Amino acid sequence: MQGMAEIPYSYPAVAVPVTSVAMKQQQQEVKPQVSYPSYVDERGVSTSARVLCEILANSTLHELEAALKTTGVQPSSELVEEVLKLSYGYPSAAIKFFKWAGLGSKHSSFSWNLMVDLLGKNGIFEPMWDAVRSMKQESLLSVATFVSIFGSYCSAGRFSEAVMTFDVMERYGIQPDIVAVNSLLSAICKEDNQTLRALDFFEKIKGKIPPNADTFAILLEGWEKEGDVMRAKKTFGEMVIKVGWSQQYMSAYDAFLNTLIRGSMADEVITFLQVMKSKTCLPGLKFFTNALDILVKNNDSAHAISLWGIMVGSGLVPNVIMYNAMIGLLCNNNAIADALRLLDEMVFHGAFPESLTYNMIFQCLIKNKKVPEAGRFFFEMVKNESPPTPSNCAAAITMFLHNDDPETGVEIWEFMVKEHILPLDDSSNALLIGLCDLGRLTEMRRFADKILDKRINIYESTMGKLKVSFYREGRSTRELYEDLERKWKSSQAT
Repeated sequence: MQGMAEIPYSYPAVAVPVTSVAMKQQQQEVKPQVSYPSYVDERGVSTSARVLCEILANSTLHELEAALKTTGVQPSSELVEEVLKLSYGYPSAAIKFFKWAGLGSKHSSFSWNLMVDLLGKNGIFEPMWDAVRSMKQESLLSVATFVSIFGSYCSAGRFSEAVMTFDVMERYGIQPDIVAVNSLLSAICKEDNQTLRALDFFEKIKGKIPPNADTFAILLEGWEKEGDVMRAKKTFGEMVIKVGWSQQYMSAYDAFLNTLIRGSMADEVITFLQVMKSKTCLPGLKFFTNALDILVKNNDSAHAISLWGIMVGSGLVPNVIMYNAMIGLLCNNNAIADALRLLDEMVFHGAFPESLTYNMIFQCLIKNKKVPEAGRFFFEMVKNESPPTPSNCAAAITMFLHNDDPETGVEIWEFMVKEHILPLDDSSNALLIGLCDLGRLTEMRRFADKILDKRINIYESTMGKLKVSFYREGRSTRELYEDLERKWKSSQAT
């Protein structure tokens, strides 16, 4: 293919944004490695379009036109559009097809726009501009045409030419407006680390075409992607001055707040949220979920509590996942009272506690040796059909037996046996060691027999500790231990 010169139209002499020999030499682009929609993969392709697409995909350029003629298909505007949408992977054949289809009838403006987009996406820029000239002659150009060109140049990394395209829109009879401005900004910001370039364009154009909320949202989303807190704050400040506050600007607010929270500016997030609440412009649950996740990862319980208060106070209803995240954070910071308060609040918000919720709090009570509280909480867990995990049971048994409440420790072990909470090994060994440390050897021996009868493993290290305690008490208890040891060895052998 030699370019759009094959299309039978004469082009008016209108300047294009390629002004130097070096730029013209860059027109011979390597086809981008992009996966485009294909007639092979797409569903619902019409029979005629499938026939034509197969010819474009499998014929040489030399034989293509003859192959198209043999089909007997009369290409309507709708058919041409359908084929072009599926021919981005075959730009040379697509141009041949476009020429052939245009012999019988004029192309629609949408077909021309597809052609411009197809050429641009494939980096074939000089023929793309030939098509733009043809569209001007036919009065088919629109802002959408130039939006496509912005995207093609930016995806190719040719940002200056994208801006030059904006600058020549008026020469093609299209008045640049805020839609064009925002489209160019969006195309630039879509590429990695280019928001500063977008800002440069914004600074030059904002005096001629006043920005709207979408303009600032695009820039703020760019700063969010790049993590630029300082520029995000400056852009947000200008946004408030230029367009004020509105719930309709939520995407901009989300981007700004996300930038702050990810930049470890939690103090400022809380301050801005309080201001936004006074303006009835608080973000939605999605932001609070993301912010809470970040604060949990940073183990920042103080700001999480403030964030939670603003969220719940504004009428937003947290879900179980958010409650669990918050309770887990509070427990990690030993804020037991706050964790219990949230547990009590859950049901009022329709978020019912689950086993994870109870076990996080139970683990925290155990870790902080809150013996009476842990005992009461254990029975509450059982009552609500959320039993402790095996590891929490073992830790709780150890705590209760070493902190003057052996009865609750024994009760937990018996509960585990009754409810088949497995494995029982750690809890059973913790029970034996705890009773042994309390000097309750007869009781310990009775439980040891039960444990062995249930084929629960008594660790060798546990037997060593029991031996020391039994031998210390004298000959009679020594014989008790030796009898236990024989039974233990027998169980090990089987």
